[in-house]
Amino acid sequence: MGNIISFRVSPEMKHEMDKLKGEINWNDEIREFIKKRIKEYKKRKALQEVITYIQALPEAPKGTAQKLVREDRGTGLLPTLKGED
Repeated sequence: MGNIISFRVSPEMKHEMDKLKGEINWNDEIREFIKKRIKEYKKRKALQEVITYIQALPEAPKGTAQKLVREDRGTGLLPTLKGED
């Protein structure tokens, strides 16, 4: 099966949960919430690792992007903008 996790809620919250017991499956709700939070955390952590990696890369020399775009346009890979010839 699985492990059991318990937590405390206020008496007021427990009362509200009990009123909705037939409407809401609290075990499923809490399980799904935890799954979503774990997935969200992993995405955020991966994004932060990518950002850290990118920030550690050396800067490209000035004009590199312009040079690469012009080279790609020359190969027909990028369309030329109207009025730009």
